[in-house]
Amino acid sequence: MARPSLLDTEICRIFKTRYPIWNVGFGSGARAELAAAVSNAGGLGVIGGTHVPVERIAEEVAKVRALTDKPFGVNFILQGIVNLPNLADLIRERILKWFEVGAPVMVFFWGDPAEFVNEAHRAGTKVVLQAGSVDEARAAKDAGVDAIIAQGFEAGGHVKSHIALATFLPTVVDAVAPLPVLAAGGIADGRGIVAALDLGAQGVSLGTRFVASREAYVRDEYKERLVSATAEDTYYTDLYDVGWPNAPHRTLRTKAIEEWEAAGRPPIGKRPAEGVAIGIEHRPWGDVEVKRYAPFMLTPDFDGQAEYAPLWAGESVELVRDVKPAGDIVRDLVREAEEVLARRV
Repeated sequence: MARPSLLDTEICRIFKTRYPIWNVGFGSGARAELAAAVSNAGGLGVIGGTHVPVERIAEEVAKVRALTDKPFGVNFILQGIVNLPNLADLIRERILKWFEVGAPVMVFFWGDPAEFVNEAHRAGTKVVLQAGSVDEARAAKDAGVDAIIAQGFEAGGHVKSHIALATFLPTVVDAVAPLPVLAAGGIADGRGIVAALDLGAQGVSLGTRFVASREAYVRDEYKERLVSATAEDTYYTDLYDVGWPNAPHRTLRTKAIEEWEAAGRPPIGKRPAEGVAIGIEHRPWGDVEVKRYAPFMLTPDFDGQAEYAPLWAGESVELVRDVKPAGDIVRDLVREAEEVLARRV
């Protein structure tokens, strides 16, 4: 019988995991292999589900279930598919399909999940919102979600918050109590987990640390950049806005950023090579042309000028010094956090 963990929290009991450690479902880079590895190690593995066509959703769930019998989650960006016809209908169709095929957890971001909460619960799916403001967190609580992720300004990828996690997290915890809250942004080791727990979190959701895992479906050169980067190498901007405007994000510096700065940081419509294709993303369900300033994940499916691709990374990249199996990352995080907690006993 496994020994009790010092990290056993309400999040573990609600979502039926051993540890309150989740990976972020970072788009096409978070697939079944990563989610299964995290879940099998005792956390909650999360896949990216926004862009999966409805006819492929059952297949994606089957891939995860073939690798683990543990719970897992699906990340869905509510306002992350734009410039498509019948957008609202498309989003609703995909979300309901995830419920239908039995996704245990849905993690929503960048939008209001209220209309989906009751349907999710009827299907047996738990609902989580990653919030970037206290008002957003309160509204999600009122809608009946099962937990909140408080995303601090330090986070990588798309960032809705404008406040550092150390201030934002306890504010959200107080605002939505007794609803459990997970922390995201700037955490990549066990010390960060304990700090989040001290601030009232019941768990953590980590992105950058898990991008630098063997199972993350991203290009090797992306992982290598993470390992060599520091927090000062991250860049907060809204430059990568094609198809998703007004959505600030944090990335490592890229050639696209350097050329834009060299041109004097011109506005939209006057940026270098605006509208020019930089390559093709060969997705399982078809090829997609990628233009400069498009917010996509640099995966092995991309064929083109990778130097212009965004390299999403949070300030916690400072603490990422190797690429290793995701299960080992979970175990390292647990060991480090429990060592800190044990010294207090």
